[in-house]
Amino acid sequence: MSTAPPPNDLDSLYARLDPADRTTALSVILKLRGETCNIDCLYCFEKRKEAPGGRRIDASQVNRLATLFTDRPLSVELHGGEPLTAGKDAVTEVLRALAANSNVVQVSLQTNGLLLDDSWIDLFDEHLPSLEISISLDGDARGNSWRIGYDGLPVYPRIVESLQLLERRGRTASIVCAVTPQILGRAEEIVDHLASFPAVIAINFVPCFDGAVVAPTRATSSRVGTSRAMQAAAIGSTGPAWAITPAQYAEFTLSAAVRWVRAGWFRKVKLDPVVSVIRRLRGLRSGSCHFDDLKCDHVFTLYPDGRLGSCDELAWPQAQLTNLPLLDSQQDVRHAQDRSRLLSGARSLIAPCVSCDYRDTCGGGCMAVRLRHALADLGASYCAHRMRLIDGVAALLAQPEHPEAVWCTRLRWRPRRPNQMHDVAAFVRRWDDPLAPRQQARLHTSELGNINTVGLPGIHEADDLDPLHPQWRAGIEPGVFPLVRAVTERWNCITYDSCQGHSAAPGTPQRELSIGILPRDRTEAAEIAARLCRLAARADNALPSSVVLDLGRSLLTCGTNGDRYPVLDLRLVPAPGSLPSEYLAALPTSGRLLAELVGDPPGGAPFLCACPPPVSHPHALDLTEVRR
Repeated sequence: MSTAPPPNDLDSLYARLDPADRTTALSVILKLRGETCNIDCLYCFEKRKEAPGGRRIDASQVNRLATLFTDRPLSVELHGGEPLTAGKDAVTEVLRALAANSNVVQVSLQTNGLLLDDSWIDLFDEHLPSLEISISLDGDARGNSWRIGYDGLPVYPRIVESLQLLERRGRTASIVCAVTPQILGRAEEIVDHLASFPAVIAINFVPCFDGAVVAPTRATSSRVGTSRAMQAAAIGSTGPAWAITPAQYAEFTLSAAVRWVRAGWFRKVKLDPVVSVIRRLRGLRSGSCHFDDLKCDHVFTLYPDGRLGSCDELAWPQAQLTNLPLLDSQQDVRHAQDRSRLLSGARSLIAPCVSCDYRDTCGGGCMAVRLRHALADLGASYCAHRMRLIDGVAALLAQPEHPEAVWCTRLRWRPRRPNQMHDVAAFVRRWDDPLAPRQQARLHTSELGNINTVGLPGIHEADDLDPLHPQWRAGIEPGVFPLVRAVTERWNCITYDSCQGHSAAPGTPQRELSIGILPRDRTEAAEIAARLCRLAARADNALPSSVVLDLGRSLLTCGTNGDRYPVLDLRLVPAPGSLPSEYLAALPTSGRLLAELVGDPPGGAPFLCACPPPVSHPHALDLTEVRR
């Protein structure tokens, strides 16, 4: 098998707009009526921009935009405010223009659903049958407490009628569900409720990270309406009552993911951001700018008055780039982006991500949210919740039959790039087969004690050995052998990699003591993960102060067919503040101590780790189901 360090490239996290590119898709948000809407949701970010509405985007603007990005795929979203307040004539004009431009490859409608009726569905079917519909619905009636009319009355019952209409007409819908305190701690019932609508095929949980909101939206007249009075009352000294923290969002989303798996909703409904994380863990694009490199420089928002800006979630007017009539080419767009202080700040904000273990899965997150958190000096909490989310989903992906592993906080996502073995399935079969043929291994030792095929310090290819191989003992570095023997004999694990730890050589970094474990199947993966967590809990007070036990999940790629296998890695890493010399001096003792700790006391559930589920979800772990 072979490993290598990760790349260090900012462009792979935040791609710049290339005017010569004709293949990379762009996202275009058409604010058909600006911020004009027929309801007055208390948390609405669009109305906080205080941009006057009333006008409508027309076909000429759609055609000019499509011409500006000629031969480039465009994914267009009809948005607002409420886009259907533009009226049937104006919407028909826009749909015809979109259908006539061949570079428009996808069109979706984001609506509150209140105006939907059979005549609207007839209009969609006639002019753009492929139109995808997304409805804003914050779970059940209680969850929709912040979604109200100007009169302060709830709109939830009318949205339910629209979902039933879509079902009757054979249409499907995605749900955008804002996560507020009204649904915290109720993820399971919210997932069940939304997924139970036959028309719903996707649910996207979006967080209300509005802690920095300190004032209500300005009223358009001297008379303050019912909804604006309710909004003002909901904003206190610590922020609005509808705001949540990143940690709360991560916990809610992971609880929803557990329910999504256990209830079998994954067969019918796509759940985001969970599916986006799964795709990134598998090395695939997610289609979400929060997880991909096509961020703010590839997202554009057009308002009826011709203002063209970047993502609509960014602060306005700072996000405005220019006016559509002033643009003649994509090069003009790129120049406008280069002049944007906001985009420059977003790009610099993501620079530290290039050295993060989570970079390829996280993708840097949402720039709009990160900018707001940076202003409030809360950037660390944003990154922490992204890591927690990825750790939990990685556990879910590795052992879906035991989703309670999402609550383990010791096993982190620690990818190796690349992490490859020639034929993983053959290696697993050979491990348990005493009659399998075993070839002579190439064993060479460096001056620092590295055993690999070339006998050099650093990370190099090493032949794959098993305990029945005649060179097994000679192929494992002596400093890590006691731990490898304990794991393979006491736990009956397959180890695919090991290292005793080495001091740095010229051109190579210091290496840590580590072993890699390759589970035979998902049930074994769950049991080993729980054992490793319990081992780490016992090791906390046993290891020397200069050493810390770090547990990781990763994927091992098969060089023969490209399949990826979940693996578990154990590393002894330097404690914060310790010197390299102190760490290396403590390694021999630490390795032996850890080997002695391997093994579990009798009794107990095999899939229970040392990390309890959140207090707000005491039912997240069903011991009867776990032991089954």
